[in-house]
Amino acid sequence: MRSLIKVRKALLLGALAAFGGAPNAARQAKPLAGADVPKIYERLRTQIDQIPIYDNHSHATFPDDSDMDAMAAPPDESSVVRLSDTNPEFVEAAKSLFGYPYNDFKPEHAKWLIDKKKAAEAAGGTAYWDSILDKLNIETCLANRVALAPYLDPKRFHWVFFVDSFLFPFDNHDQISKNGDMAVYVPLQEKVLERYMQSESVNALPADVAGYEAFVRQALADNQEKGGVAIKFEAAYFRSLYFSDPPREQAEAIYSKYRAGGVPSAEEYRIFQDYIFRVLLDQAAKLDLPVHFHSAVGIGDYFSLGNGHPLNLENVVRDPRYSKVKFVLIHGGYPYTLDMIWMTAAKNVYTDSSLMGYYVYPSELKNILKQWISLFPGKIMFGSDAFPFNDAVGAEETFWLASRSARTAVAAALAELVSEGAFSEQKALELAHMYLHDNAAKLYGGKP
Repeated sequence: MRSLIKVRKALLLGALAAFGGAPNAARQAKPLAGADVPKIYERLRTQIDQIPIYDNHSHATFPDDSDMDAMAAPPDESSVVRLSDTNPEFVEAAKSLFGYPYNDFKPEHAKWLIDKKKAAEAAGGTAYWDSILDKLNIETCLANRVALAPYLDPKRFHWVFFVDSFLFPFDNHDQISKNGDMAVYVPLQEKVLERYMQSESVNALPADVAGYEAFVRQALADNQEKGGVAIKFEAAYFRSLYFSDPPREQAEAIYSKYRAGGVPSAEEYRIFQDYIFRVLLDQAAKLDLPVHFHSAVGIGDYFSLGNGHPLNLENVVRDPRYSKVKFVLIHGGYPYTLDMIWMTAAKNVYTDSSLMGYYVYPSELKNILKQWISLFPGKIMFGSDAFPFNDAVGAEETFWLASRSARTAVAAALAELVSEGAFSEQKALELAHMYLHDNAAKLYGGKP
């Protein structure tokens, strides 16, 4: 009993130290913020704007670059209100970044912006995208791509590469026929797998599962040699994020049965994927590559919120075999953001606010960040999820919108917490640094 009391006391003192407080029964955080919030917000916001950002998740690219993702949006996909090209925030972004002289994106006006971007693409070199980061005070950016583009400076844009394609080595006709989304997604995975095979000089699927494992492991090692800093799963678009732990013998039998042809049943394919998933995690651990997961709402008409729920990964991230793997659950599990932050209670689990920075307005992002900061501030990171939605509204404008939204929202969240007596303004700025820069810098081996 005494040891339990000591542990609880140590946890309490640690929490107090983390928030810059001291054990003082006379001081308790208030349940309501005061009238001083606007002034605190303005003071914090001015300083938070000066913090260089470490962007944990983006698709930095020109819109005609097919390597921007291992997937593509299905035709006529639904989108949230804020991503409409009639959103005046995008016009403001274009004005800020490029001096855009118009107040809308009418075709005859948008052509001005499109021509400017195409000229930058034609010019080549890395100066253009470096300048976008400079204008937004983004120091470092992780670029999720099939391959790192020559127009991205590897000193500023660090490569996160996709690995879902290794889950699709067999005849995928049944997968493709499931729905219209899969008819778009799965052929793209097949193409990425073909590229990996060509890169590794593998002309056909290896003769046995041991050979396939060796190919998978070598591909990851070679991508790390090429500059890859993490691996990325978009598996939630294809299946549940719950991965079982089948024995090797089962995977070996399935591989032998379908390597040369034939269509696996849904259960057989799931078992094989679950096994190869574990191989990928094991290799990531050996190479010290963080593992990213899409864990949130997704695009397309058939995306399953249940399949993409971050709690599906609980059996994996809390498995002692993977205690050395750094798991990064992208997009904050949105809309399951409370479940998500409790996932980060595990020492090796992190999350970011990517996608939310332009899906929801700062007032809602403020509420999410306030909750996260109040619980595990050392496990949260900024992510832009910058992506080109069309030729006019590109990754440039979504970088702007996501970074501006995050700076605004975190300043508002911290202002309320300061007003409520949770901690000082000095501590609030430390927490802002952690969210916008320091947590990511530490995770990927840098210095805050």
